[in-house]
Amino acid sequence: MSLPEPAAGAALHLRPTAPLAERVLLPGDPGRALALAQALLAEPRMFNHHRGLWGYTGAAGDGEPLTIQATGMGGPSAAIVLSELIALGARRAIRVGTCGALDASLALGELLIARESICADGTSRALGFAERVAADGALTHALEAAAGSTRAGTVMSVDLFYDDLRRSREHGAIAVDMEAAALFALGSNEKVPVACVLAVTDTFDAHGARTRIEDHLLRDAAEKMGALALRALGPRGQAGSS
Repeated sequence: MSLPEPAAGAALHLRPTAPLAERVLLPGDPGRALALAQALLAEPRMFNHHRGLWGYTGAAGDGEPLTIQATGMGGPSAAIVLSELIALGARRAIRVGTCGALDASLALGELLIARESICADGTSRALGFAERVAADGALTHALEAAAGSTRAGTVMSVDLFYDDLRRSREHGAIAVDMEAAALFALGSNEKVPVACVLAVTDTFDAHGARTRIEDHLLRDAAEKMGALALRALGPRGQAGSS
């Protein structure tokens, strides 16, 4: 694998210690970034450890380079990370994150593809999107084609993890997360394809009581997300923007 070294001064919060691939997976959790690197990359090299935002680069199973970079929690952190990755040379990205189910038919550990996000967060609105922001069409189509029967629909991105669920349900979203809208908005503004696949980690009863996924089920779901996203990204040049 031969990649150009990162440009000096292109990032403030990420401090690359390895080359960046043009295609990137974006988990929120640094621990999930490590687990995905171990599952998907041959001889992963640490790309970033500054601010605890672990990232890794290596050759994926298809022989092409892939970077897996944690974004941290919430839209502001995710937007900083993606902005700096784009400045460093990232050209396609898929969020591989978690969500709470607003649709009662979604089960813990189930995967879903976010076609768009309702902008209930401050970051996507600051980026110029008042109501909704769509994922990249071509990359989302590639996700859906690779996923087969995996559910796809609208999610809602919020700033508060412990938020009032009634507000989210009233907008018709099937799930709630914290980063998708910001990433879609930034990708749209920068003309970089961004898509999103999520694993359901929380379900809620009629009174709002939360049931949380067990750790081993989350590990299994994360590996499935990573494998799906890698298939959708494909080798260099196969997936493009809408």
